[in-house]
Amino acid sequence: MTDRWAIAAVEGGGADLVPLGGDGLPAGPVVREADLAEAVRKRSDVGRWVWRSTPALYPRLLDAGARVERCYDIEAAELLLLGHEGRLGEPRSAAAALARLRNGPVPPDPPPRAAEPGSQDSLFEPRPGGTPVTLEELVEVYAHQQRRHDAAAHPGRMRLLTASESAGMLVAAEMNASGLPWRADVHRALLTELLGERYAGGGEPRRLAELADEVSAAFGRRVRPDLAADVVKAFAQAGIRVKSTRRWELEEIDHPAVRPLIEYKKLYRIWTAHGWSWLQDWVRDGRFRPEYTPGGTVSGRWTTNGGGALQIPKVIRRAVVADPGWRLVVADADQMEPRVLAAISRDRGLMEVAGSEEDLYTRLSDRAFSGDREHAKLALLGAVYGQTSGDGLKNLAALRRRFPLAVAYVDEAAKAGEEGRLVRTWLGRTSPPAAGAGEDDEAGIPQEGPPAADGLPSSEGEFTPGYASTNARARGRFTRNFVVQGSAADWALLMLAALRRTIAAGGMRAELVFFQHDEVIVHCPAEEADAVARAVREAGDLAGRIAFGDTPVRFPFTTAVVECYADAK
Repeated sequence: MTDRWAIAAVEGGGADLVPLGGDGLPAGPVVREADLAEAVRKRSDVGRWVWRSTPALYPRLLDAGARVERCYDIEAAELLLLGHEGRLGEPRSAAAALARLRNGPVPPDPPPRAAEPGSQDSLFEPRPGGTPVTLEELVEVYAHQQRRHDAAAHPGRMRLLTASESAGMLVAAEMNASGLPWRADVHRALLTELLGERYAGGGEPRRLAELADEVSAAFGRRVRPDLAADVVKAFAQAGIRVKSTRRWELEEIDHPAVRPLIEYKKLYRIWTAHGWSWLQDWVRDGRFRPEYTPGGTVSGRWTTNGGGALQIPKVIRRAVVADPGWRLVVADADQMEPRVLAAISRDRGLMEVAGSEEDLYTRLSDRAFSGDREHAKLALLGAVYGQTSGDGLKNLAALRRRFPLAVAYVDEAAKAGEEGRLVRTWLGRTSPPAAGAGEDDEAGIPQEGPPAADGLPSSEGEFTPGYASTNARARGRFTRNFVVQGSAADWALLMLAALRRTIAAGGMRAELVFFQHDEVIVHCPAEEADAVARAVREAGDLAGRIAFGDTPVRFPFTTAVVECYADAK
């Protein structure tokens, strides 16, 4: 097998290619091929393709029926290396990397391409890549990146991170091409059931209009329930002070407007986020195809460019239905982040707790919290998310006594963040520099912000989108979570890569069609479902061994084989 080749698309649909040696430099002459896809197809023995950008190249190959096993994504690697060097936010294109290498003026990255509802085909065209680079220049950048990997704090881990991020890029492109099965007729019937009939002119559907009338009647005047300021003012006039219209705050109020207002807000969200317009814009030929973006946040968690794929309400999941004769294998990683903390902290006690497929919080409560599972869960999540006051402080003290290395690991990360230092995931993904530390960490770098006021996320594993904070304590909370959540994202990439490889090696027809943080969905013929479920479980354990080494920690999944996504939970 030829280990790796560099490839660059050229005008006219062709490609330039060259074999690479162990030092990343050319190991043979450059070859010009007239057809990009055919050039890849006839070199099936290539171990890894080195190219500028997976989103810019791989969709073209998939359209032509050419699939690759592995790649090295120059621009994905550049982003990781810049972060590791404390330079996150600098341009990450291949052209920018070349300019820095040659001490020339660095071109800015092209602006992100926004999703265009109603013009879905444009989502899958190659992205503009800024200033073009030749194959020779691309190889020059690649060789330099190899030297930068060698200079990393843990070179082997950093190379593994780059390889897994590149694998994630392949998975995302294939998921975009496959699409999530979606029954438009079921979705329409569901909207009518929930929202009632649509009125001409695009106004609110019947049920929302009725609820708006109920809210107004309860206040004794016309109130716009979709306008928070109007609702807050109406409550004030009724002698009730509210700071927001969040559900948890409204539920504390005794007023006849609360019930219809909460119902309105729930249905309004469905109407605006997944209503008839969304269906028309995003579902085509029985598939929903968002544009997945691996590493869309600095912790490595994925985002999507439009379509809201990572926030599909449970009720809307009724429209996600497998093709006839096929099934959806829906797999959720069980207590992923606490298990990751056990692995990265090397705390023997917590690794022992996490060394079983049984419920981790129950095992934890039996050992340290007198059988109180809820306190055990709050303590462990509080350690990760930074709840260090009230009951959280008491629970944390109990956790620290029994699992000192685990708590010390996140405490040190928090201290580093408060002091403006960088922290890294287990494989080397690096947090943004603190503002005022020589870099601007608020220059449009999407990140996960601090948790809710109670110190815990609104649901396990969820971290509110935001930007790095200049407040030392808030930054400490961010870095405390970053080392765990980011390491969990590292593990998830390796899990996806292992699962993708098993499906391909087994000659299955199964397709990866959905992924978010700790959940993966595979669409497969019914007869393959058991093998796919087995492959998911094996991929989780393999990813744990590859990422964290030989530890007792297990990474189990709760798996359901269903025809409809809503039936999985």
